[in-house]
Amino acid sequence: MLPCNETYVIVGAGIFGISTAYHLIRKYPNASVTVIDRDAFDAENRVAASWDWNKVMRADYDDPKYCELALEAQDVFTSDPLWKPFFHQTGLYWMCGRDYAQNCIKNFERVGRKDDITVYSVEKARRLFAGLFNEADYTHVEQVLVDKKSGWIAAGDCLQAITRTTVELGVKYVAEEVAILEFDRHRTCVGVRTTKGRTLSGSRVILCTGAFTAKLLELSAARSGIGELCAESRIMAGGITTGMAKLDETAFARFACMPVGILGETAKKAPFIGSLPPTKDRELKWWGQKIFRNTKEVLPGRYISMPPSKTDYAQWKVSEMLKQDILDVSSMFYGHKASTWKLEKHRICWCVRTVELLSPDPLPR
Repeated sequence: MLPCNETYVIVGAGIFGISTAYHLIRKYPNASVTVIDRDAFDAENRVAASWDWNKVMRADYDDPKYCELALEAQDVFTSDPLWKPFFHQTGLYWMCGRDYAQNCIKNFERVGRKDDITVYSVEKARRLFAGLFNEADYTHVEQVLVDKKSGWIAAGDCLQAITRTTVELGVKYVAEEVAILEFDRHRTCVGVRTTKGRTLSGSRVILCTGAFTAKLLELSAARSGIGELCAESRIMAGGITTGMAKLDETAFARFACMPVGILGETAKKAPFIGSLPPTKDRELKWWGQKIFRNTKEVLPGRYISMPPSKTDYAQWKVSEMLKQDILDVSSMFYGHKASTWKLEKHRICWCVRTVELLSPDPLPR
C-alpha cells in the first residue's frame, strides 16, 4: 500500500488519469494529488480519447481477466449514483466467430453471470430487436452474442462530471501542456516541466497520456540522456475515425431502443467495427475499419507514430477516404436503410496501442 503522504502528479486528464486521481483522493484524503492536462476539463475541444460523444461499455471479452474487470466496472456504473446517470444499459449485439462467442460464455459462467449473455444462430439473431440488424453483412459471422447488461456511456459528459467531483474532493487541476519529465541523479522521475517552463514535483509521477505517451518519452529521453526511456515498440499511437448521422423522427423512433452493435473479431485479429445507439440529439454513431499510424520524425533520426502537432490533434480534419470508410461501415450494419442517411460529423480519435503486459515498467522510474 502506498503511504498517504505521497505527492502524486498525474499527467493526463482522460478517464485513466481522472479515475486514478478520484480513487487516490478518496483512499488518501490528505494526500497531495495534482492532475495536469493541456486542456481545461470543461473546454469545448479536447484531445483525450475519452472526450467523445459516447463510448461502448462492455464486458464480453474472451480474455478472463478483462471480462472480470469490465464486469466490476459495470457494477459500479449501475449502482454508484456518481457514475450511474451516464450509463445507458441498452445491451450489445455482437456478430462474431464461434470460438470468440463460446469463450465469452465460459468467462461469464466462471463468475456466475451466465444469465447476462446468450449466443444465437445467425438465422435467429436476424429477427432480434425488430430486425434492425437483418441486413447486416454476416459473410464471416458464425454466431451472434447478445450481452444484456452492456451498453454505452455518455463519455464526454461523464468525464467532465467525474473531474468536477474529483476537484471538489481536493485534487488540483492544472491546465498546461507537459513538455518533458524531470529525473533526479538516480534516474527516478521526480516531476514534470511544462511548455511554459513551470515545474511540478511529485514523489509519484503517473503517466495517463494516451497517444501522446511515445512522444513525451522520446523528448524526455533526449533531455535526460536516459536512452532506454524511449517507448520503442512498447507504445504506439493510432488513429481511428468515428462518424455520426442525424436520424429523422421516423428512423429515430425505430432505432432509439437499439443495442450497441459490433461486427467482426477483436482488434487482436483484425479491425472490428461498431455502431452506437442514437444520442438524445438523434445522432447514430459508427467507428471505422481503418486503424492508422502517423509516423513522423520527432527528433533527428527518431521516427515514431504520434498525433498531428496541431493543438487539437487535427481531430476534425478527416480525409475523404476515411469518411468513405464510415459510410461503408454504416451499410455493413444496416444495408439499404443507411443509404438515406447523411453523415454530418466526423472525428479522428487518437488512442494508444501497447504490449499486452500489465506490470511495473522495468525501465527508468
